[in-house]
Amino acid sequence: MAARRDRTHYLYLAVIGAVLLGIAVGFLAPGVAVELKPLGTGFVNLIKMMISPIIFCTIVLGVGSVRKAAKVGAVGGLALGYFLVMSTVALAIGLLVGNLLEPGSGLHLTKEIAEAGAKQAEGASESTPDFLLGMIPKTLVSAFTEGEVLQTLLVALLAGFALQAMGSAGEPVLRGIGHIQRLVFRILGMIMWAAPVGAFGAIAAVVGATGAAALKSLAVIMIGFYVTCGLFVFVVLGTLLRLIAGINIWSLLKYLGREFLLILSTSSSESALPRLIAKMEHLGVSKPVVGITVPTGYSFNLDGTAIYLTMASLFTAEAMGDPLSLGEQVSLLAFMIIASKGAAGVTGAGLATLAGGLQSHRPELVDGVGLIVGIDRFMSEARALTNFAGNAVATVLVGTWTKEIDKARAAEVLAGRVPFDETTLVDDGHGTGVVPDQRADEGEEKARAGV
Repeated sequence: MAARRDRTHYLYLAVIGAVLLGIAVGFLAPGVAVELKPLGTGFVNLIKMMISPIIFCTIVLGVGSVRKAAKVGAVGGLALGYFLVMSTVALAIGLLVGNLLEPGSGLHLTKEIAEAGAKQAEGASESTPDFLLGMIPKTLVSAFTEGEVLQTLLVALLAGFALQAMGSAGEPVLRGIGHIQRLVFRILGMIMWAAPVGAFGAIAAVVGATGAAALKSLAVIMIGFYVTCGLFVFVVLGTLLRLIAGINIWSLLKYLGREFLLILSTSSSESALPRLIAKMEHLGVSKPVVGITVPTGYSFNLDGTAIYLTMASLFTAEAMGDPLSLGEQVSLLAFMIIASKGAAGVTGAGLATLAGGLQSHRPELVDGVGLIVGIDRFMSEARALTNFAGNAVATVLVGTWTKEIDKARAAEVLAGRVPFDETTLVDDGHGTGVVPDQRADEGEEKARAGV
């Protein structure tokens, strides 16, 4: 087993090499590099193919294995309350830094840039009733076929509560879904071996299309955004994690290092969602907390997106010579946070949300979105990394508040003494993430099989 686990180290070394090679190809042969974009798109699509079944299995197992519905409500209520507070904090930090930097001053809008901004705004905004109705799938299975995260979340919650109400009659179904979850994670483990190819294509294409000129002219907002995200993660989230859970933020981020590398190479936090679920359970957080907090956080805990929308809005308004007043900043950004739900893992979704928000509040500023198009891919990476870190911290904090985390196991895991099994991507009952009933069932099955 150890030898198989060691092989995964080569996979992530290959991802790093592929990223560096992609950057080189992007600069040396930009024309060829742009044509490599389908490699990156294909890999991200393979990951997205697995998201709905993983979310469904995780939530059904998490909710269905809890004997009292009130416990699920307590976890969900705590998580949503925390998400709301942290999104507000992220907005405030973004507003503060954005107003201090004034990053958009001195830029000029060309016809091509205006057209690019208008293109991003096409169909980007939706009303609140449209959003709420969009959460309901056309059929029970269409949420899986259409890849809608919020629809899958709704179906999974309904299935989980139904199994919970069935009591002992629902246990065979829960065990079956547990086996399906292992199958899905095993398939994901196979897909991960294509990560170096996907990383190479994605990075080469964006470097080839963007070049160095756009990066130089827009370096202020990029650097400012990265620094702001860093401050949020290490100062705000790090302080909360230390005070509430007694865990060092550096230890947690180191434990999730491979997931951060995957996000960096694909610009999508969705690509690491399945691994975050598996790793949080391995860390010692219970299945119900992981099953509810992580998928919900991917739709509602958008710390990086909040900072991005704040700074990008201020940047666009200043570049257009029409700065936003404080009142306009607050109302516009409150609208954008509501409109950005479900977009955390989708590459480029933040840009569409920005354009849609400006179109609905200040239509005259929409053309300025084109100024950011050239560097959005690079900002998307910081956005995705921050969203991911925020959801990892949220899971630990909610687990701590609900007393659903094994602190001793977490310390052992973060110290590296209980390594995560990369061959299966799922902790097969070795840790506290599996509820006692399930662990007993698995023990009986292994005994019958002579294991």
